Amino acid sequence: MEHQELLSGLIRLHVLHHAAEGDLYGHWMIEELAHHGYRISAGTLYPMLHALERKGYLESRTERAGRSHRRIYRATPYGVEALNMAKGKVRELFREVEPGGTDA
Repeated sequence: MEHQELLSGLIRLHVLHHAAEGDLYGHWMIEELAHHGYRISAGTLYPMLHALERKGYLESRTERAGRSHRRIYRATPYGVEALNMAKGKVRELFREVEPGGTDA
């Protein structure tokens, strides 16, 4: 994905947003991100999910899906707190970068 380093923070926020709304799993998240124009591979997303879990933003459990198992992710209270803080920062940035926004 072009500009991946810059966009990776937005992708993490998008993941956290959906994980705060309810359960998600990797393949669904790849498809959801694609609807928003992000092309992300499983080889990029799964390490990102694991890192978010290691840092305490997500928790996971394993569920049976047919003959295989699927890891299901959900935001932790710490993740929801971080998401709410980030939303404020995104709103602040949006006001600055949009035409007619206010600069501090």
